[in-house]
Amino acid sequence: GYKPFTEAVMYRIASRTVADYWFNHYSYSSGLDCKHCSKAQRQKCKEDDLYTECPKAIKLEYLSKPITDSEGNLTELGNLIADDKALDLDGWVSSSTWEIGYKPRLVDIAYKLHTGEALTNADLLYLSRYRRQEQKRLID
Repeated sequence: GYKPFTEAVMYRIASRTVADYWFNHYSYSSGLDCKHCSKAQRQKCKEDDLYTECPKAIKLEYLSKPITDSEGNLTELGNLIADDKALDLDGWVSSSTWEIGYKPRLVDIAYKLHTGEALTNADLLYLSRYRRQEQKRLID
């Protein structure tokens, strides 16, 4: 059966819970992770309360923090972050962008068709096989 915890066990659980709380607090608020420090270093930080001065801590910045950009203008940090949804218009102008997703042999065949070169029998066979694979079935 189950026996109730003794008072010593309850103190140990409470002590561990408090330690876990402070570890999570420092970990979330400042990125501080004392697991990688030596035991002597952890003891020194605990005695002198040096947690805020830890060199291993991650320093958090606000997106509204003023920053001087590469041109010398004062702007907010959030404005300097690249936008994933922004279009690279210069990249779309070059023909190499659409080539990335296609097989190299299909790209060669497309260039031959674009320049007006005659396709070899092997090229025609490869192109017809690719078209057949990619064609949607109309009737199941």
